[in-house]
Amino acid sequence: MTERTVDVKGNVEDISKTGRMVDLTLLIEDNIPSHKLFQSPILTPHMTHEGSLSLGMGTPEDPMTFATSYLGTLDHIGTHVDAFAHVKPDGETIDNMPIDMFMGKAVCFDMTHIPDLGEIDVSDLEEAEEKTGIQVNGHIVLLNTGLHKRHYPDRKICWTNPGLTAAATHWLADRGSKLHGVEGPSTDRPSDNLFPSHRVCRDRGISHYEWLVNLEELVGKGEFMFYGLPLKFKGGSGSPVRAYAVLNE
Repeated sequence: MTERTVDVKGNVEDISKTGRMVDLTLLIEDNIPSHKLFQSPILTPHMTHEGSLSLGMGTPEDPMTFATSYLGTLDHIGTHVDAFAHVKPDGETIDNMPIDMFMGKAVCFDMTHIPDLGEIDVSDLEEAEEKTGIQVNGHIVLLNTGLHKRHYPDRKICWTNPGLTAAATHWLADRGSKLHGVEGPSTDRPSDNLFPSHRVCRDRGISHYEWLVNLEELVGKGEFMFYGLPLKFKGGSGSPVRAYAVLNE
């Protein structure tokens, strides 16, 4: 069966003709690590096939059973995107942001030279841009630091992620980058409470994805398409997403 996707205009695109898909989404499990300010999610069985057998559904010869799970979570758990309302009191909530904002041409920069709790600055972005040969011009920019592979699932990952400087975040906004994405829980370092990147995002009207995985598979692949659609939470300050890239291979 051909796998297909529907774009925002309702046109059907055959993914098999566009290239290889790379899943960038963290597996949601019970009590996975989260940002230092947030509680971890709860994921537990709700009903089981064994338990629902006693409800007597179906027929004796062909019983009907089912399984369901309970998921209790904040809207900033696992691979997620921030709504403007996350850091701006009068910003748009996730349900009011345009759906086409959460997809587009993208590039992944190699930032593996940035250490734990290090800073990604303008010079790092400029060097990576030169190496990729792709000038950032409205691209979604993903930053591969190697953080996830170094630490996950150790909870120290919540206290070791690098962060973007305010200047680096302005650099992205100046080039029309509406979204950028990082590994780990935040675009800002957990070693202080200044949140320079979040504050620039607030002021410049841009946002970001956090806790992306498998970014190393995108380094050196040139320009690709990125998709990370949020759930439509009423009044949501963000949302978990199923993020993926489609490479031109």
